Amino acid sequence: MKLKSIIVDDSSMQRMAVAKLVNNHPHLALVAEYSNAIEAKNGLKNHDIDLIFLDVEMPIISGFDLLEALENPPQVILITGKPDYALKAFDYDVTDYLHKPITLARFEASVKRAVAKYEQMNRVDEDEEHIFVKSNLKKRKVILNDIKWIEALGDYIKLVTDEANIVILSTMKSFEKQLPDEKFLRIHKSYIVNLEKIEKFNSKNVEVGGRQIPLSRNKKTELAEALANV
Repeated sequence: MKLKSIIVDDSSMQRMAVAKLVNNHPHLALVAEYSNAIEAKNGLKNHDIDLIFLDVEMPIISGFDLLEALENPPQVILITGKPDYALKAFDYDVTDYLHKPITLARFEASVKRAVAKYEQMNRVDEDEEHIFVKSNLKKRKVILNDIKWIEALGDYIKLVTDEANIVILSTMKSFEKQLPDEKFLRIHKSYIVNLEKIEKFNSKNVEVGGRQIPLSRNKKTELAEALANV
């Protein structure tokens, strides 16, 4: 397992030094380097990143400014030459804070913390079936039992859960193949439902979480048989 990483620093020498540390670390993969926050923000739109090594003191847009501009930032290890920023750094929920010049021991301690946090955030519960989906360029773990229904949205589909609606680029046919037949059933050309979440149904609709979902006529018998086996 390697954390996909980027470096954001206006100093080419500092970027080179950090890049060497990243490339030599077994749990890191360097995806890109950026000399300013604007480049980094644009780059994050095109890459799924786990960790940013971010310089605080950059011209025009500082490292803190960049963090404030990101809606859902990955883990961040801040790098600065001023120890005064340490307290402010943790207001931004950063993983760690490195003071220049960076020592190998301190760098490895920071990465160890980032890896542990990544594993905690992505821990797989063996008792819960799950899949991974890509939404907004981010890989997300979805517990199958949390899905109430799946809805077609043109070239996209929407996974409706208790916590959120997750929109992904996929066809219903393709996504249906990832789901266990005993738990999910396509009851309409635009809807797949979690059989365990169905509260009631009639000849035209099923009810899930108080929502009426259309039921195709030719699916009623199949639905009744599937529910008998849940």
